[in-house]
Amino acid sequence: MPLTPTAALVTRARARGRGVGAFNVIQLEHAQAIVAGAQAANAPVILQVSENAVRYHGALAPIGRAVLAVAEGATVPVAVHLDHATSTDLVAEAVSLGFGSVMFDASTLEYGQNVAATAKVVARCHAARCWVEAELGEVGGKDGVHAPGVRTDPGEAAAFVEATEVDALAVAVGTSHAMLTRDAALDFELIAALREAVPVPLVLHGSSGVADQDLTTAVERGMTKVNIATHLNAVFSGAVRTALAGDASLVDTRKYLGPARTATAAEVTRLLRILNAA
Repeated sequence: MPLTPTAALVTRARARGRGVGAFNVIQLEHAQAIVAGAQAANAPVILQVSENAVRYHGALAPIGRAVLAVAEGATVPVAVHLDHATSTDLVAEAVSLGFGSVMFDASTLEYGQNVAATAKVVARCHAARCWVEAELGEVGGKDGVHAPGVRTDPGEAAAFVEATEVDALAVAVGTSHAMLTRDAALDFELIAALREAVPVPLVLHGSSGVADQDLTTAVERGMTKVNIATHLNAVFSGAVRTALAGDASLVDTRKYLGPARTATAAEVTRLLRILNAA
């Protein structure tokens, strides 16, 4: 199946009241696992490459091209997305490589600066037919808009979308990035209010910290794109630890990365079903 534009996946899911799983890729095995899990669930999926992952690899092109190749070989619709980019040069490179969407993150800037910076990126990306996600936040801790206690105002969110013309908006409703426990307390009334006020799909960041039932409810109340990274990393790392602990002489990386890939694929399948993505 050919590489699918992110816009097509997310727009269709929003119209049907379904969620779309967006999972972060660090190594090639992550991309393979995510696609395998999506195929087992018979559901579309989004492969995300973050600015941090690009920094780890030293450049976008090696990991970006690999992810695009994995997506192109899938039997279900797969989109490729640049996640949490703060560099406009990186955004431009992702567009030129063929990514279907980018998330430009100016959420740590003052509101007016966020609007101005995001609007410029949106104009350039739309000229290249690339879908853009943004995040509405405030100056604060390293978590930005997802810092504990911070919430997105529906009226301000609607104004932000109108001013920037973004295609999707990441909002703060009780999650935080990089959580290792799944006990985030989501504000479901706020999600519903944002869904009513904002004319574009809503994105839930920090979803690794959200319990299964709350993920389902979040989608039912109005979330569409659901980002999950840390939770899958924990599953992947746990399988590696188990394999290495079971054989102290193990040196063939395929013998421990393979089981980690398999475990991650199974978890992706499970999560996509929770998100009602099929």
